[in-house]
Amino acid sequence: MKMSKNKKERFYAVYSNLPLSLREEIIVVVNKEPITWKLAKLYIDEETKLGKTILEKLDALKII
Repeated sequence: MKMSKNKKERFYAVYSNLPLSLREEIIVVVNKEPITWKLAKLYIDEETKLGKTILEKLDALKII
């Protein structure tokens, strides 16, 4: 499953500029589970279905 490069690139651009302490902050809730920046990166790196859902939600919320 391929993820949108544009959304993925925007995620990495935002993530790389975050202070380390903020990477533990919750950014989105998916299936009633809180997702931190670090956890989102893990799912996005692995190109999972959940990673794609996270990218879609972050895009819709204009976080990326």
